[in-house]
Amino acid sequence: MYYPYMQMPRHHRRIMTVTGIGNVSIAPDIVRIQMEVITENKQLQRAQQENASVMSGVIESLVALGIDRNNIQTVSYNITPQYDYLEGEQRFRGYQVTNAITVQTTNIQQIGPIIDTAVQNGVNRVSNIQFTVADEQKYYQQALSLALENAVAKAETIARTMQLQLEPQPIRIVEEISGQPVAYRALASEVSTPIEQGQVSIHAKVEVQFEY
Repeated sequence: MYYPYMQMPRHHRRIMTVTGIGNVSIAPDIVRIQMEVITENKQLQRAQQENASVMSGVIESLVALGIDRNNIQTVSYNITPQYDYLEGEQRFRGYQVTNAITVQTTNIQQIGPIIDTAVQNGVNRVSNIQFTVADEQKYYQQALSLALENAVAKAETIARTMQLQLEPQPIRIVEEISGQPVAYRALASEVSTPIEQGQVSIHAKVEVQFEY
């Protein structure tokens, strides 16, 4: 026997769970580049001194390029003993000193010259380039709205296909934040390094439950 929805006892109602996904793609307006100076020497003090000298030159060259010192930050400093293995025997080779900095700029077109300048002045590893946006929350709210619309559309499609009488107001909404900027890796060369910025994708995901 069929019971109209409004007459069905609440404990007889069933629950439909759907997942909504929203995505917004925008051009980035901030870039962070991580670069490293790596030096080696049998004497730790000399490896440190050489590293400090080279990194100072790198930083001064970036400042001369127009980068604010406040946008240059040390993110790691590591000292690692180095060994060679010859005929099964471990032999101490020296110390490796790695100093990593991040450089942030809002001038996306300046990425290539920043990398080239840093490499010319002693940087020997570009480990990460990360694109992002300043007002990420603004775009996340747009993605969240799209995710909710997607969830409602899915529930309505299921209800229409299965001939179910869906309660329009959801009884539960769970938000799963998943917005992440896009990251690229690059290597510098003798010519101006070409970097494609692409777009930053901001994602939102929700789990929504309806009664029917």
